Amino acid sequence: MNLSSALHQKIFHIISLSAQKIKQDSYVVGGYVRDFLLGNIKPKDLDILTIGEGEKLAKEVSKYVKIKIFKRFGTAMLEYDNQKIEFVGSRKESYHFSSRNPFIEFGSLQDDQNRRDFTINTLAISLNRNDYGKLIDPFGGLEDLKKKILRTPLNSDITYSDDPLRMMRAIRFATQLKFIIEEYSFKSIQKNKNRINIVSTERIIEEFNKILLSKKPSIGLLLLCKSGLLSIILPELICLKGIEEKNGYKHKDNFYHTLQVVDNISKEKNNSLWLRWAALLHDIGKAYTKKFLPKIGWSFHSHEFVGYKMVENIFKRLKLPKGITMKYVKKMIQHSYRPIALIGNSTRDSAIRRLLFDMGEDIEDLMKLSIADITTNNVKKKISIKEIFIFLWKE
Repeated sequence: MNLSSALHQKIFHIISLSAQKIKQDSYVVGGYVRDFLLGNIKPKDLDILTIGEGEKLAKEVSKYVKIKIFKRFGTAMLEYDNQKIEFVGSRKESYHFSSRNPFIEFGSLQDDQNRRDFTINTLAISLNRNDYGKLIDPFGGLEDLKKKILRTPLNSDITYSDDPLRMMRAIRFATQLKFIIEEYSFKSIQKNKNRINIVSTERIIEEFNKILLSKKPSIGLLLLCKSGLLSIILPELICLKGIEEKNGYKHKDNFYHTLQVVDNISKEKNNSLWLRWAALLHDIGKAYTKKFLPKIGWSFHSHEFVGYKMVENIFKRLKLPKGITMKYVKKMIQHSYRPIALIGNSTRDSAIRRLLFDMGEDIEDLMKLSIADITTNNVKKKISIKEIFIFLWKE
């Protein structure tokens, strides 16, 4: 297959000419190729793979366009026409069991494709004169794109054991692209889940946040749960799983309710990452406050306060930002029950004014969270919450 149509930008021809001059075969790889084939016409940052030194090719390119070169970890990056272009030399990698940091040495195009995480990311487009635009697809990545399957190019046990962050990336791609993780590959994630402990918390949370920022976060959260990774990263959510019944009374599964709330909040306009975190953690106190009261049923009294108190330890463990960000999430959780509590309140107007005073500029986000928290088909409750919202806007 020839994909010259993907190389319409002037910069590709400049890179091709530069690579020819220094006699280094070069290719477009990574997300640009994948997204082009998926029909994503939005300009993406470019990854250029060269059989040789990336910095050498970048310097040659800089002779033709006015650009700055940034050296980083054996690669060179430049900016051109509001687009970041990274040049990297082809390499092969080997790993020690105790670390995900590879031993790197120069390699061939095939070596470089072998080391990549998924077949859909092994695709390369030639920038070389003799086969310009040719798609190089040694692992059937194009077919996997068509079938919407995530599969590793080599043995998935080795792929995930060598670099366990790829387990998070698999789930993130499955969430963002709505792809299916190939069965054997997913079993390898389940088998190697404990290897995630050698990955830095910051890198894990970077991928987790991308899942949370997707259009439907529940896809990734369910995969994290089924894989066993969620019990390692955020066990407080796993504690919410299950339905208990006693004397004819039963409560909803608060884990699946939470996933629905996060999905609901993701549909709201102007929803931030931290509002999504508030939605994710809004019921974590329920696992620790659950009580059965005869003739009344199940109670989770003060779960908002308990959840509010839990946030600080979670943020500390996951190395999430403290200060204003953490205070915001705590505030959302602490007051999450109040808008719903106002429904049918005879002193509603004064209570609404107190709520407005307590929440300040965060009142709109609290109302969004309250509406998202209604996961039943209780239309009256949703209408009542929206009426309170309108009242607040008038204030």
